[in-house]
Amino acid sequence: MNSFWENEIVKVAANFSVAVLCIIVFLAVFELVTKYKNWEEIQNGNVAVAMATGGKIFGIANIFRYSIGQHDSLLAMIGWGVYGFVLLLAAYFIYEFLTPKFNIDHEIEKDNRAVGFISMVISVGLSFVIGEGIQ
Repeated sequence: MNSFWENEIVKVAANFSVAVLCIIVFLAVFELVTKYKNWEEIQNGNVAVAMATGGKIFGIANIFRYSIGQHDSLLAMIGWGVYGFVLLLAAYFIYEFLTPKFNIDHEIEKDNRAVGFISMVISVGLSFVIGEGIQ
């Protein structure tokens, strides 16, 4: 059975499956912490929400890319991916805290594309920093 788990095709499928499942779970968490409904807003054509959500998806996937590259076991990959997600989530709250003149969620919900773009860039940019820190 050990040779089954050492097969590269099985490893890739396992990493992919776990990463996709984690992305879905983490997006559900983001859905809970934002004041707007991501998928409803995207369905209604809200580009700011699409950019912010796309940045989150890219950020989470990028963190898992680093986690997969640095860790051989599936459990270690998941653990570091979860840790990276928690840091990305913390960055979301820090971003909200550092902009006291306006509410990030409210601006994104209003389709303020400038705020949506900055949110996307923060998620993408910090995912590289977080990923590089995963050892």
